[in-house]
Amino acid sequence: MIRFGTCSWKYDSWQGIVYTENARDNYLSEYALKYPTVEIDQWFWSLFGTDKVSLPVENIVREYTDSVPADFKFSIKVPNSITLTHFYRKSKTDPLEPNPYFLSNSLMNDFIDTLTYMHPKIGVLMFQFEYLNKQKMASLDEFLNKFGAFIQDCPGDFNYGIEIRNPNYLKPSYFNLLNTYNLGHVFLQGYFMPPITDIYLNFRTYIQEYTVIRLHGPDRSNIEKKGKGIWDSIIEPKDNELAKITKIIQELDDKNLDIYVNVNNHYEGSAPLTIERLRDFTTNSEK
Repeated sequence: MIRFGTCSWKYDSWQGIVYTENARDNYLSEYALKYPTVEIDQWFWSLFGTDKVSLPVENIVREYTDSVPADFKFSIKVPNSITLTHFYRKSKTDPLEPNPYFLSNSLMNDFIDTLTYMHPKIGVLMFQFEYLNKQKMASLDEFLNKFGAFIQDCPGDFNYGIEIRNPNYLKPSYFNLLNTYNLGHVFLQGYFMPPITDIYLNFRTYIQEYTVIRLHGPDRSNIEKKGKGIWDSIIEPKDNELAKITKIIQELDDKNLDIYVNVNNHYEGSAPLTIERLRDFTTNSEK
């Protein structure tokens, strides 16, 4: 199944595209009338100190879950308290401070427990790793060993996806790890990563599980200046790119894989309008 959705959903400027005038009462319930999935980003931002980790709260988890139909699926970014090797630095000259919660199975279990009410509607739990230089991770082998040990002890009744932001890690050994543990690769368009079309062509035979395609723009600040925070129009159209991505989506669909296509406003200027364009490309290519 192909599920098109957006990265987050709380945008006043989507009124008339996604929402009615009364949508502020519950944006998500109206959103779910139009799309079968959405990405939850807000729980990623969780690490605020060695003794300050923030996890989802029950009333919000219940609110989101009750706002969508039974067949709706959330793709959720795992807290960065689990995926960051070190704390963020205020200055590049500050020493690196290791994050004691990095790949903590105990914290991962706590996180999953907070989502108990949402479990039937969770599509993919995504591990987003920052660019791992040699100061933070000595090698790809070290990362694979650590993550392999970690994922073995994660609850087995969820779909997990990995988003890597170091192009040098995209090698057969990485994709072999995914297949060993039935994990999905998260294709990221943007953030200085190679085009996902190139990655897919190089490693298409390894893609055997559910897949997430996240469409982000290459220059977040530039499109924010152009759009001035209003996300109701296409500012930077990427027709050629969308045509190529459509072919990937169709090939994955032919393999009968579950596909999540999560679109960010920063990709072209309006995530809902980009989804419409993707659907048009898909329809036209089938004719």
